[in-house]
Amino acid sequence: MGRIPNVWYKVLAVLLVSYVLIYGLLINIPTDVGILDETIRNLFYHVPMWFGMMLILLAAWINSIIYLNKPSVKRDVYATELTNVGILMGFCGLFTGMFWAYNTWGTPWTADPKLNGVAAGMTMYGGYWLIGRSIADNEKRARISAVFNVFIFPLFIALIYVMPKLSKFSIHPASGDTVNFKTYNNADNKQLMEVVFYPAVIGWTLLFVWIAELRTRLSLIKIQKKNEENHSKHIIS
Repeated sequence: MGRIPNVWYKVLAVLLVSYVLIYGLLINIPTDVGILDETIRNLFYHVPMWFGMMLILLAAWINSIIYLNKPSVKRDVYATELTNVGILMGFCGLFTGMFWAYNTWGTPWTADPKLNGVAAGMTMYGGYWLIGRSIADNEKRARISAVFNVFIFPLFIALIYVMPKLSKFSIHPASGDTVNFKTYNNADNKQLMEVVFYPAVIGWTLLFVWIAELRTRLSLIKIQKKNEENHSKHIIS
């Protein structure tokens, strides 16, 4: 992820997220949604965050592959900060999902293949975060983190998408034999939720890309400053 020179995506992120936060609470929702009732509005916050998380983690995965092929400080920083922001986005999606579950199922967590897969996946990424803070040697840390990242992303996909699809006992929407949210878009309210949902996916993703860019720039500045200090000490000595 390189620095995007224009500010258009930042303005777009603010506009879209503002639109979703406001219109997502005002829009008329389908009436035939069963126990979901008004909580179906969380579709505009919980699900788009997970979509955005997957895109950001995918970008981090690609940067890790590039780093292993051609090591560079920038690729390491890109992969690290994108993954860190992806983890943050994952926890945002996780907590909004738990809030949704509590209001829909009466409990924030159930023994569901989708939820258990999420727990396992986020635990693996927690391990990635710990690796970045437990190895002092930067080159060794970058190499181990990149290898770890290359392996856990496909496993994460399998845990939260493939395995729940194969299960017949999931109560999570779009998993197992449960319905997809598009089922609720009948002839009377066709494309009603899409006018908020798709902008939400773009808006939340761009917002966290912005956060990743800021973290990346800060990390690169710190590295440059540290190199300059070491160079100065070397000259003095």
